[in-house]
Formats: sequence, C-alpha cells, structure tokens
Amino acid sequence: MNHYLIDIPARIGLFPLLIVQALQVRRRALKLPEAAGPRFGEDGTGSELKLLILGDSSAAGVGVAHQDQALSGQLVRRLGQNHRVTWRLEARTGATTRDALTRLDRLGPERFDIAVVALGVNDVTRAVPLRVWLAQQERLILRLQQSFAVRHICLSGLPPMGEFPLLPHPLRWVLGRQARRLDTHLRSLADSYPAVSVTSLAFDLSVDHMAEDGFHPGPEVYAAWADMLMGQIGDFTP
Repeated sequence: MNHYLIDIPARIGLFPLLIVQALQVRRRALKLPEAAGPRFGEDGTGSELKLLILGDSSAAGVGVAHQDQALSGQLVRRLGQNHRVTWRLEARTGATTRDALTRLDRLGPERFDIAVVALGVNDVTRAVPLRVWLAQQERLILRLQQSFAVRHICLSGLPPMGEFPLLPHPLRWVLGRQARRLDTHLRSLADSYPAVSVTSLAFDLSVDHMAEDGFHPGPEVYAAWADMLMGQIGDFTP
C-alpha cells in the first residue's frame, strides 16, 4: 500500500496546525553556531587519503563547540590512524541538496578518494518534492564521480526526524514520515550506482544525546556517526 497516499488526507487536514507549529518552532528554536575550527587540513600517518565532507549544519558541526568534536574531527581522527588524510569540509547551516550542488560549482579542480555527504533534513523542512530531490541527489552523485574523481561516496541517510525532541506533534509525525520516505528512495538510488553507499543514521536521539537545541547532534551522536561511516569507508581506502 502506498503510505504517501494515506498521508495526503492527513496532511491536508492538519495543514493549518502544521503551519502554526512550524512558525512557532522557527521563532523559539535556539540558534546554535557552527563548530569553530579549521575546515581543511592534513592529519595522520600512512597511505595518502583525500576526504571531502559536504553537507548542512550537521556536517558543519552545529551542536558542538569545535570541529574536533564534530563529524569532521571525529572522522579524520579515526582515518588518521592508518592514513595521511588531506581533508576538506564544505558545509553550511540551512543547506539543501541544491545548495550543495552550487557549492561544488565553486570548487576548483580537485580529486577526492572519499566523499561523505550529509544532506536531506533541510529538503524535508522546505518540502522539496521527492522527485526533485532524487534528481538533485543523482546530479550530486554524478558530479562527485565525474568532476572530482571520487572513488566512493558515502551518503548519510535521513535521520529519524520523528524523534527530534524540538518538534511538537503532529509536525514531528509529518516530518518523520517524509524523512523516512526520502531515506527509502535514497537507498534505491544508491543501489543503482557503483561505489555509492548509504549510512543509516539510526541514532539514540533522546534529549541526553542531542544538542541543547533539541534538533542537532551532540558529541556522542557525532562519534557514533563517524563509527558508522568507518564501516562504510573501510573497503575503499587505499
């Protein structure tokens, strides 16, 4: 049964309430800064590995004070145990997949062995249609492979937005359903491309593990995310 078709009447009936809740969340939400610290560098010892991290506020480290605690620092530290990692972080709060494509257009010619992508939450909150979002994700995959010679692309799946402490019901239910829908189709898209994987973000998103805004990861979640990515990256490191 098509669950999307089931959702449509509920969304229509709830639309006025959803708009009110979305505006209230935006007005009351605690605005946290992106993590401080470098956005590129070299670290570790061993064989050479070039890493690109591309994404939104979660990739930018919102929720922790410094990039050392964020995804970039956690991942580079793990990879640096066996590799000399040259890394670059291209991320911005509020970025959608479309924004990330524009950001790639501004990068000069460069080769990366691994690309980690963290996008989708802002596409959900901005109600980007599934068809449009999938087309943009496919363009992103092709751009990374063709223009940056990426050997393996690690797409991060959509987090369980239906568990975000910040969001009230029924807004939480609606966004959670849409996030699951995008995640399912993202996995199908990845299956059609070689050297593209999707990392599940099935984290514990209880208040104790989230940032104080109730929307972004805390240090424990970033560490768990890096561990999950290491499982995806391992077979593609030189």
